[in-house]
Amino acid sequence: MSDRLWPEQPRRPRSRRPSPPRHRRSPHGHLRYGRSHPAGSVGRALGLTAASTAVWGVAHLRAGRRGAGAALMAAFAALLGGAAVAVLAFREELQRVAVQPRWLDALAAGLVVLALAWSAVVVRSYQVARPRRATPAGEVAAAVVVVLLVAAVCAPLALAARGARVLGGTIEDVFQGTRAGAPFPDRARVTVLLMGGDGAGNRRGVRPDSLTVASVDTRTGDAVLFGLPRNLQRFPVPARLRSRWPDGYTGSRPGAEGLLNELYQDAEENPALVPGVPDGRRGPRIMKEQVGFLLGRPVDFYVLVNLFGFRDLVDAVGGVRVRVDRPIPYGGPSDGSRPTGVIPAGTRRLDGERALWFARARQGSSDFARMARQRCLLEAISEQADPRRVLTGVRGLSAATRRAVSTDLPAELLPALVRLSEKVRGGDLRGVQFTPPRFPVFRPDVNAMRRQVAAAVAPPRTRRAGGPALARPREGRGGESLRAACG
Repeated sequence: MSDRLWPEQPRRPRSRRPSPPRHRRSPHGHLRYGRSHPAGSVGRALGLTAASTAVWGVAHLRAGRRGAGAALMAAFAALLGGAAVAVLAFREELQRVAVQPRWLDALAAGLVVLALAWSAVVVRSYQVARPRRATPAGEVAAAVVVVLLVAAVCAPLALAARGARVLGGTIEDVFQGTRAGAPFPDRARVTVLLMGGDGAGNRRGVRPDSLTVASVDTRTGDAVLFGLPRNLQRFPVPARLRSRWPDGYTGSRPGAEGLLNELYQDAEENPALVPGVPDGRRGPRIMKEQVGFLLGRPVDFYVLVNLFGFRDLVDAVGGVRVRVDRPIPYGGPSDGSRPTGVIPAGTRRLDGERALWFARARQGSSDFARMARQRCLLEAISEQADPRRVLTGVRGLSAATRRAVSTDLPAELLPALVRLSEKVRGGDLRGVQFTPPRFPVFRPDVNAMRRQVAAAVAPPRTRRAGGPALARPREGRGGESLRAACG
């Protein structure tokens, strides 16, 4: 008989509970929970990477790395918020910064750093979202997509950085003048001589084909454009030149007509007329002096635009819209018998080539009609320049500016000039032409010209009755409204 009262029962096998996942430590000693890479497909990982390209930190949060994900999202939100505040609240300051080379260089460097940081976020996002196992083909496809995402981020930032550098270089190359006197905010008026130089390849030197003086009230932004005919003849000269031309300017070369625009090339060819001034600067310097003498007001700065580079400038800003009062034939013989083209009447949007002809065409019109068209063209370009087109075409605009523009405006005054241009857009723009019959071109009456200038730049309360809003200059003292005259 057995010692046991009860027969031995068979033992049931004990079920094993699944062991918890092992916690691995990172090289820095921190615990990592679960697998080192989340389970999933390459497509899911690429989707998270694309999301992190648009919003930093998404892939890190999905992979359980909450601290890193939250930090990336906070940095991205700060970046976007700072950019929005800068654009919305500091727009005028940004415009002034955009014309200072040192700030443009800093902007270019910042954009490069941002591109590198964004690229690192994209690459790291795929690393944390990458599946534990993937086929070789999947890895190759993922690498290609990540490279494309990095390129999509870097390309616009690199282009913007390059544009900032190009713009800064253009400003340094073109605006090389030195500041003399008080800056714009401390002056009652600023006067700039605008010259359109006809430097065609079949001509000797440069002759100003158009002469316009812009006088701007720095407090109100009201501006007056004075148009001087290029064919003013036998005009009196400043005191220091009267020993050479006692009876008015007659030119220096045999057979010279003694026209106003000839004085430019005379100074370039004869250094004694403007002592101590280098080549390329003597012509503008003597034109500033002579024009200021005729108008009775000193000219502060000049801007010379070579008309054969002007068309590139117009194309760079996206064209210009003008009102054409009558058809303008251009090209062909100078008598207008067989023009090669016609600008039809009406409101037209002109590219650079046709804008050049609009300003220069002589067929069927006088020099005085050309002067009026040139003033309207200047007004239209200043009003219509598309900032988006300027920014996206900064390389073309910079190259065109280098070819076409020279000036003695110093770069350090550009921020003040930007502020002044904003006032001009909202101010009153008027025009005065010194043309017959009121103003003869042969032996012009300088005293009458100076009286006209004084009346045009006088504050509105001191102008004569009927002067502030005239349709034509000859009907009063104030000049005509360019915005009304040019349409």
